[in-house]
Amino acid sequence: MLDLLLLRSFVAVIDEGSFTRAAQRLHLTQPAISGHLRRLEAQVGKPLLQRTTRAFEVTPDGECLAGYARAILALNRDAMTQLSRSTYQGNVRLGVAEDCAHPLLLQTLKGFMDDNPGVDIGVRVGIPGDMVTAMKRGDVDLVLGAQCGTHEPGRLLWREPLVWAWAERAPVRLSAPLPLALFPEPCPYREAALTKLALSGIAQRTAMLCMSGASLRAAAESGFALAPMPASQLTPGLVALTSEHGLPALPDAEFMLMTSPAGDQAVLAALADSIAEHLVVSQVAEPA
Repeated sequence: MLDLLLLRSFVAVIDEGSFTRAAQRLHLTQPAISGHLRRLEAQVGKPLLQRTTRAFEVTPDGECLAGYARAILALNRDAMTQLSRSTYQGNVRLGVAEDCAHPLLLQTLKGFMDDNPGVDIGVRVGIPGDMVTAMKRGDVDLVLGAQCGTHEPGRLLWREPLVWAWAERAPVRLSAPLPLALFPEPCPYREAALTKLALSGIAQRTAMLCMSGASLRAAAESGFALAPMPASQLTPGLVALTSEHGLPALPDAEFMLMTSPAGDQAVLAALADSIAEHLVVSQVAEPA
C-alpha cells in the first residue's frame, strides 16, 4: 500500500522542481524529503527520479506514478472533507454590536454555513447592552459585544483600551461642560465615560446622541464632541486624548462572546469557536 506521506513529498518535489522548495512547502527538512523519495522508490521497486548534480528528471515510471499520486491525494482530501462535515441543524440568532459588524465576521458566518448546510444564521445588529437584554429575553442565542467593567458571563476574545477620541487637527480646547458624543443607553462605552467623569468631578453634556459608529467618529473628527471608543477604532483623523488634557483614564473594553443557555449548545459552541478563531487570530477588532 502506498504511503500518503511519501506520495505527498513526491508530488511536492515535482511541483516545486526542487527538494529544498518541496521541504519548505511541506514544513519538513530536505533530508526528510530525500528519505521519503528513497522509501517510495523502495516500495514501488523502480527509480522515480533521475538525479544529476544540480537537478533531476522524472523517469517514465515516475510520470506514471505522479498521475496516480495526484488522484490518490485528491480523493483523500475529498474523503476527509465529506467525513468532517458536521450534522449541525437549526437556526442561530446572532446579536452583534454595531461596530463589530465588519466584513471578516460576516465572511466567517458565511463560511460556517457553507460547512454546515443545516445551519441558518440570522444577524441582529445593535447596541451591546440591547443585544445582551435581547439574549436574556430569548430573542438571540449568541452575542458578540463589549463590556467595560461589567461581568456578564462569556468567552473573552480580546481586550483593548477605551480612549477619548478627538479630531487630530482640531485644537484641544475642551469647553465646560465637556461636550460628548455617545451611544444611547445601555452602552458600555457611555457608562464607562460618564462614571469616570463623575468620579473626577468633570461636568459633561451629551452634545450628540449617535446611532452608529460612523456618526460617533464624525462627531470626534469634526471636533464637535469628544467620543469614548476602543483604541482600534481610531481611524485616520482621530487621536486619543489623555490625562495630559485633564481627562480621566478609561477602563479596557473586553470583547466577549456571550451564549444563551437556552440554545443548542453544540451548535453555539461550534459557531463561537469559528468566530473566535477568525477574529482573534486575524487580530481584526472593530469592536462592539
